[in-house]
Amino acid sequence: MSLIHPSAVIEDGAILGDNVSVGPFTYIGSKVSIGDNTTVASNVVIEGKTTIGKDNRIFPHAAVGTIPQDLKFNGEDVELIIGDNNTIREFTLLNPGTKGGGSVTKIGNGNLLMGYVHLGHDVIIGDSCILANGATLAGHVELGNHVVIGGLTPIHQFVRVGDYAMVGGASALAQDIPPFCLAEGNRASLRGLNLTGLRRNIPREEINTLKSAYRELFEQGNPLQEVAQKLFETSNSEAVKKLCEFIKTSKRGIPFTRIKTEDKS
Repeated sequence: MSLIHPSAVIEDGAILGDNVSVGPFTYIGSKVSIGDNTTVASNVVIEGKTTIGKDNRIFPHAAVGTIPQDLKFNGEDVELIIGDNNTIREFTLLNPGTKGGGSVTKIGNGNLLMGYVHLGHDVIIGDSCILANGATLAGHVELGNHVVIGGLTPIHQFVRVGDYAMVGGASALAQDIPPFCLAEGNRASLRGLNLTGLRRNIPREEINTLKSAYRELFEQGNPLQEVAQKLFETSNSEAVKKLCEFIKTSKRGIPFTRIKTEDKS
């Protein structure tokens, strides 16, 4: 059974699962699919080729699936895919992909997008992420799993943020943040490991291993790529290998303060 307010507009072709609730004055376009037990509040707009999974909550005045804010967009067939158990708060703006970026914006499962969050075209977000109020992701940004982005933080296009990383509020992020790390500032740079997040999810022994790897990577003043390659080859820790693999594949670079080595010549 669907619970649709009489003032809601549901275009022909839209697919609504069982027990979907749609509030007053909400518009749902003809290419939209919404999974079971999802609640869509009042004054929400859901357009385009948008697929929304089960057990999601979408709050008032969210704009979901409206065309990308990309001047090159010319009406191509693009898509927005949202997984299960997500909370999408008031005045969020979620755009689909573009032809030049894979044509898909994708949000995983169990994420919290607080008020006024914007996800640009071709953004990819994993599972269990938290984006606080006013976080703004430009096109092609990728977030891993269990990532936390503080409020009023903009992220530059093509930036990647790894699993269990955290970016502090009111930061401005222009480079990649490796897994397990904490960054803040304008421009944002690494401040250490995201120890609060790690203690909730990773055994103490693994955290200690990551601490040692972090010091070797970022606090000894040695070439970052060389150290990452060495640790990747020699470490028995899967977390350290993930950290090093991220660094090795970074295209935008890692923002950290290099320690100047003493000139012995």
